Amino acid sequence: MTEMLADANVEARPAGGHPALRALLKPRFLAPALLKSLTPGSRASESGPLPFLPTAFAPSRFMPALRSYSGLRHRESRSDRGPQTLGRIGPLEVRLAVTAADVRRAQRLRYEVFYEEMSAAPAAAMRLARRDFDAFDGFCDHLLVLDHDSCRMVRGKRVPRVVGTYRLLRQEIAARHGGFYTAGEFDIAPLLARHPHRRFLELGRSCVLSSYRNKRTVELLWHGIWAYVRRHGIDVMFGCASLEGTDPDSLARPLAFLHHFAPVDPEWSADALPRHAAAMDRLPVEGLDAKAALNELPPLIKGYLRLGAQIGRGAVIDRQFGTTDVLIVLPVERINPRYLDHFGVNGERHAA
Repeated sequence: MTEMLADANVEARPAGGHPALRALLKPRFLAPALLKSLTPGSRASESGPLPFLPTAFAPSRFMPALRSYSGLRHRESRSDRGPQTLGRIGPLEVRLAVTAADVRRAQRLRYEVFYEEMSAAPAAAMRLARRDFDAFDGFCDHLLVLDHDSCRMVRGKRVPRVVGTYRLLRQEIAARHGGFYTAGEFDIAPLLARHPHRRFLELGRSCVLSSYRNKRTVELLWHGIWAYVRRHGIDVMFGCASLEGTDPDSLARPLAFLHHFAPVDPEWSADALPRHAAAMDRLPVEGLDAKAALNELPPLIKGYLRLGAQIGRGAVIDRQFGTTDVLIVLPVERINPRYLDHFGVNGERHAA
C-alpha cells in the first residue's frame, strides 16, 4: 500500500519528506560518483565510490538530481504538449506523461526491465527507489503505453499500468540543458553540424514489460512516436540501440552483419567515442552467415533497419547496462513509405 500511495503523494510532500527521498539526500548518496551518474553524458560505472564533498550541493548539480528522482520536469518540457492521448488499441492507450507520478511509473518499469530482468547495475539510490532515473528525465518527454484493463487503486482512483515507454528529447531542449544522452557514447557533434537546418529527436530508454512484448504494444509505441514527430516537425530520429552483453567477441556475428550489410552513408554517420569503443568488423564478409546473424539481432534493431535506419561506425560497451550499443540514425525522409502508409501520414491509424 505504501508503494501505491507514493506515486500520488510525493509532489505534495516537502523536500525530504518521503523516506526514499530522505535517504537520497544523505551524504553517502550524494557522493560525486552518484552525481556523475546523474549528469548528462556520463556513466556511473566509470568511477568507483568517492568520499563525500560539500561541493556536491551546488545547485547546478543538485537540482537536476532532485528533479530526476522526483519525476518533476523543467518547465520547458511541460509546455506546448498538444493532445494528451495519442492513440488507442483496445484497452491499450499511448500518451505522454503529464505528472511527476507518470514519470516515476515509467522509471519503475525501466528498473524492472533493465535491472531486474536484464543485467544492468543500479546505483545505490536507484536500488533503494527501485526506479531507473538520470538527469535527462527532468527535461525529456516520456511516452507511455497504458493498459486500462490492468489498474490499481491509488487514493480512490483507478491508475492504469504502464507497460511500455520511450524517452524523447528534442534538439532545442537538449541544446539548453547539457546536450544529448547519446553524446556520451558517440561523437554526434559532426552529424548535427552537417545538418544545421534539420530538427533532431533523440529516442532512448525504450522498454516493454515482458508479457506485453507483442506486435500490438510495439505498434502503439511507434504510433505515438510518429504522432510526436509530426506535431513537432522532426526531421531526424536517432539514439542508441543495444545488444545484450558486454563481450563483443560473443556478439561478433550481429555486429559484423551491421558493419557489412546495414547502410552507413557518410552524410548520416557518427563514430563511437574511443574510450569504450569496440570494432564491429569482427568477421570477414566471406565467412559470415548473414541469415543467422540477422536472426541474432534484437527485434528493435531489426525494426529500425526495416524502417530505413542508418548505423553508426563502431559499437560502445556500456557496462552499467550490461550492453553493447550501436548508433541508430533515422532520417524521416528515408522512412520506408509502406510504414508511413500503415500508420497514416499524420498518424491517424490508431488516433484516439
